[in-house]
Amino acid sequence: MSIIYVLIPIAIIFVMIGIAIFFWAVRSKQFDDLDKEGFSILFNEKPATTTKPEDQQPPQSRES
Repeated sequence: MSIIYVLIPIAIIFVMIGIAIFFWAVRSKQFDDLDKEGFSILFNEKPATTTKPEDQQPPQSRES
């Protein structure tokens, strides 16, 4: 029974921390535009440039 006196304050502290994190996220505009980041990868403005690294070039034949 005495464990309840410990668990209830711990649970209240966790709830208060969760509420504080939620209000911080809302104030820092974490939830403003959820769709923008999802679509930004689909509509890239700059084309990706690919180059072959020197390690990936075909080996040259050795003539001895």
